[in-house]
Amino acid sequence: MKGRMIILDHINDMEAAAYLVDGKLDDLLIDHADGPRPGAIFRAICDRPIKGQGGMMLRLPDGETAFLRQGKGLRPGQPLLVQVTGHAEDGKAVPVTDRVLFKSRYAIVTPGKPGLNISRQIADEDTRDALLAVAHEVYDGDHGLILRSACDGADAAEIADDILAMSALADAVLADATGNTPEALTEGDGPHTLAWRDWAGAATVITDAGSFDAHGVLDQISALGSPLVPLGEGTMYVEPTRALVAVDVNTGGDTSPAAALKANLAAARALPRALRLRGLAGQISIDFVSMSKAHRKQIEQSLRAAFKTDPIETSLVGWTQMGLFELQRKRERPTLPGTLIKGI
Repeated sequence: MKGRMIILDHINDMEAAAYLVDGKLDDLLIDHADGPRPGAIFRAICDRPIKGQGGMMLRLPDGETAFLRQGKGLRPGQPLLVQVTGHAEDGKAVPVTDRVLFKSRYAIVTPGKPGLNISRQIADEDTRDALLAVAHEVYDGDHGLILRSACDGADAAEIADDILAMSALADAVLADATGNTPEALTEGDGPHTLAWRDWAGAATVITDAGSFDAHGVLDQISALGSPLVPLGEGTMYVEPTRALVAVDVNTGGDTSPAAALKANLAAARALPRALRLRGLAGQISIDFVSMSKAHRKQIEQSLRAAFKTDPIETSLVGWTQMGLFELQRKRERPTLPGTLIKGI
């Protein structure tokens, strides 16, 4: 099926959302991880500093612990408002930040950072002026405000409602920032809300029960259980280990002089989607097909272009002495478990 489609359904009673482009699964959100969701806000209690790292361990409700990377100036027992930034690995504390944001489809409210900003992706000056007028009409809070790219072409009343809703939520949460015990203040958004919030643009939205099966989403999820990623120009294998994610690129049956470059370029374009759908992050090491050093810059440019539109923060570290290319990717989503794939 041509076009873009957002499907909201459930897998084994877990909320899930799929984003399809021309019938091909492009993004996937499943509410299958234990622990707090990214975006959840807590009143945490500082527990103990981590010497040598400058961080602070925090106490959360129900005996859970969190780690704040920058803990300078904090003291044990101090309450602190924090927001979950990603999923915790097994046996590790929940990663959090003290820079709390209140994010919706059209607006982001930023306490402690005053000012009004509009997404740079909105370039038309008339549109920017109209959005500024909407914001000034309904918002005079002390917090900062960012209007997202989804505002372009959106209804002014919906934008205004979104601004007011996020401002009210920010005020309510900040009012509960003090206290002697850890407390969950917001639970974070689930897949259906995240799909509405972040998958902007024209798309057909389907919410009927059983739509994953009817539109072939379950079959495409099942295929993610294999490390093989067909490229058309060769093959790529994406395999997670405890230490890192290993990516191996091969030319397949192509023996032409340009086979290595074609396979490597195809792998660079396909890698963000392969990582995104599998929920893979952390250190990523890519073993491209052997090629001349003159082609490395072209591969790196292709990688940068591919990850530029990916929603998950990824740093391109560079080439190692052994000729591997390394990435560092933020762990915003849980890894898609093999048990879930087998149960489909």
